[in-house]
Amino acid sequence: MSRNEVLGSTVELMAAAEQIRSHWRTLGIDGALQARNIDTGEEFGFAGRRPFCLASVVKVPIALVAADKIARGSWDGAEPVVLGPEDRSFGRLGLSAYRYPVTIALADLLVQMLSVSDNAAGDAVLDRIGIGNVNRRLRTWGSDAIVLRHRFQQMYDYATRASGDAFGLAAQLAVEGKRSDGSHVIASLDVHRGNVGTAYALVELLTRIWLDTISVPEATATIRDQMGRSAFQHRMSSDLQADDIAVAAKTGTFLTQRHEIGVVSTHGSRIAIAALTESSRPAAVQQDVDLAIGAAARTAVELLRL
Repeated sequence: MSRNEVLGSTVELMAAAEQIRSHWRTLGIDGALQARNIDTGEEFGFAGRRPFCLASVVKVPIALVAADKIARGSWDGAEPVVLGPEDRSFGRLGLSAYRYPVTIALADLLVQMLSVSDNAAGDAVLDRIGIGNVNRRLRTWGSDAIVLRHRFQQMYDYATRASGDAFGLAAQLAVEGKRSDGSHVIASLDVHRGNVGTAYALVELLTRIWLDTISVPEATATIRDQMGRSAFQHRMSSDLQADDIAVAAKTGTFLTQRHEIGVVSTHGSRIAIAALTESSRPAAVQQDVDLAIGAAARTAVELLRL
């Protein structure tokens, strides 16, 4: 199967996938989409097997490995972790933005990672586990299409290494530095050097988390709960605002990348969705891309729910 092939359980679903892909292309979006009804297995999408650098979406598998350690008793979730300003990774929110030393329980680092996408919390957890150990655990679980290669701080280090202090130049390089084989002048946007995964693998991971068929139920319940607390509602949820709809999701944003993965629950149906996008424009604000992800999510829910 081609990594860019349109996939659908029915002719109608294949047509929907092709329509979404065409719409994304008119907006200058290169991306992948995978959507699946967790309970029936019906699904559709395109480019689902193509690897993308994941930005903060990769916090979900990291948090699952950490939650697994806490649930199995390898880690004490109540253990206090002290982070000083010099220890914290760059980020706009959460511990990353704090100016003074902070003490936080180990388990609450997962709350920070998944609810406000805290890079400092993510790196604190990742440093404790070790990148190699995360990858080994993912392989053990059969999620080997998701691969970690660097800390979150390095996303920014790689960008400034290429552009100097002018982060606006990094955005331009993000557009112009992409090569046809997936390599990139910025390492954290290079599928051979960055943290990568596929839309298909991410939907499979979400499916197993929601069905409790990966790790242990206490750990998967933690991930579901914390993804449900996400402070960001401007992508997948943008066209799914209703009292009878619940969205548990995780965004990923870095330079030209705008991703979101999550599960939409409505009317007894649970729809897992992964949308991975790269824009052809360097602008920091691209609401049309966010809304295109929301429109794709709504189409997925309308077509796949029971």
